[in-house]
Order: sequence, then C-alpha cells, then structure tokens
Amino acid sequence: MSEVTNSTQGAVYFLLTGIPGFEASHIWISIPFFCLYTISITGNTSILMAIRTDPSLHQPMYLFLSMLALTDLGLTLTTLPTVMQLLWFNNHQIGFEACFAQFFFLHGFSFMESSVLLAMSFDRYVAICRPLHYASILTSEVIGRIGLAIVCRCVLAVLPSLFLLKRLPFCRAHLSHSYCLHQDMIHLVCADIRVNSWYGFALVLLIIVMDPLLIVLSYALILKNILNTATRTERLRALNNCLSHILAVLLLYIPMVGVSMTHRFAKQASPLVHVIMANVYLLAPPVMNPIIYSAKTKQIRQAIFRLFSPKSMQSK
Repeated sequence: MSEVTNSTQGAVYFLLTGIPGFEASHIWISIPFFCLYTISITGNTSILMAIRTDPSLHQPMYLFLSMLALTDLGLTLTTLPTVMQLLWFNNHQIGFEACFAQFFFLHGFSFMESSVLLAMSFDRYVAICRPLHYASILTSEVIGRIGLAIVCRCVLAVLPSLFLLKRLPFCRAHLSHSYCLHQDMIHLVCADIRVNSWYGFALVLLIIVMDPLLIVLSYALILKNILNTATRTERLRALNNCLSHILAVLLLYIPMVGVSMTHRFAKQASPLVHVIMANVYLLAPPVMNPIIYSAKTKQIRQAIFRLFSPKSMQSK
C-alpha cells in the first residue's frame, strides 16, 4: 500500500514493523515478549486483587499503588494485540481507526502513569513530613478526586493531539514500530505539522518535564525534613520507604526521555535502536513495577501470598 489518507478520503490501514533485521526470527522473539506480557498481566492483576481483598491495604499508599497497577495493566493490554499478532502471525496491518484508538490509549496510559507517580510522591511527602495529618489530608474522598483529576488530565492532554493528527493527510503507510506512537505517525503526514509540533512541545513541558520536576521537588522537601528532624535510623527507614517509588520513577522517565530524544535528534539512527528504545519504554514499567513493589513492600508480598495460598484457595 503506497498511500494512506484520512478517514474522510477512504482510509484503509497502516503497516506495522517488527524487529528490523530479525524478521525470520519473529516466532522465536515472540517467546520473551509473551513471557514479559504474562509477567506484567499476572503481577499487576495480583497487586490489584491483593489490595482489593485485604482491608489492611485500604490505605492511601496502597490505593495509589492500585492506580499504578491498573495503569500498567492498561498499557500492557494496549500494545499486546498488535505486537503479538505481528510476531506470531506476521500480520503487519492495523486499521486506520484502530491505529488512532491505540494511539489514544497508549499515550493516555503513559501520561496517566506519570500523573500517578506524581500523586504517589505527594503521598510520600505527606506521610514523612506531615505524619500526624496524613489520615486527615489523604482521605478516601481526596484520593478519589485525585484519581478523577488524573483521568481528566490525561484524556484532555491526548485528545487534542489525536484530533490535530487525524485531520491531516497521510502519504505513507509504514510505521517504524509494532504500535501507533505519535512520534512515529507524525512522520507519515504530507502537510504542515507546525501546530502538531507546538502542541507536542507543550505536552512535553507539561508532563515529561513538569511532572519529574515536581517529583524532585517533593523529594527535596522530604530530604530536607528528615535531615533536620530524624535520627540516622529514621532517615534510613524513610528513604527505604521511598525506594520503590524512586525506582518506578526512573523506570518510566529514563526510557520516555530516551524515546523522545531518539525521535527528535537521532532520526538517522538504526531502526533497531528506535524499536528497542520504544519497547523498553512501554514494557519496562508494567513488567518491573509489580516486581519492585512486591519485593520491597512486605505488606504487598504477604497479601499476595495469602491470596494464592492453598487455604485461601480452599475458602473460595
């Protein structure tokens, strides 16, 4: 297919790309991808079930963790169909409307993950710096409002970029990834994309730049507080409580910035580099977050163990 046009001109499909240079080995490459997707789905579902079934985990910290697990689950299920159909069945086609639907959910969940991590940093700040007011500040109602604000923020952030892109004509069909990324789709347009570029730049400032800065600010305030008031043992305990969140932040933002930089400044790099960066960006957080929080959080680990223990299974 040599040309793709917008929906008003009879769109058909885009063509997805697998692992460049390894097309003959797709069936073997599908094995680690399938394992990673299985780990992500199993891990995040287990965390959600553990928090839901254990009343002792109905606390702000774990409610925010359930938001993170739900976001990671959504991100995994958004990319799984196109990646696995390509690797298993060598099916490179994705419909025009399906591609934009994937675009919406993929970027929506990605921005949602950033927003949830920002909310979790606020949770850590209140827990460490305002412990006596923790329960009164982060009530169930407040957490519900924060969750609603996160959803609204992400939907309102992604929708304009979707409509701005969908109105444009597409001259080429070949995407350079196994899913529909904005950074990829914009290069297939044969029209003036300045408005799209400026809006994308604004989103970068509002989310990819502002969220990490606010997270760093919250940790600066935490560090200042514990250095001024806590003993050495309390400082180590406070930092250990934040370690899981810090690792989750690094897992999201390092690949996110890497993907943005390679698409903007390394366009001549090998296609394999772009594919690897995008897969790390979309798979690392959903796969690693459940492992990190299960390993570092005793309460979560115990709740998951109780959930799948033989006695618990018999009672069900």
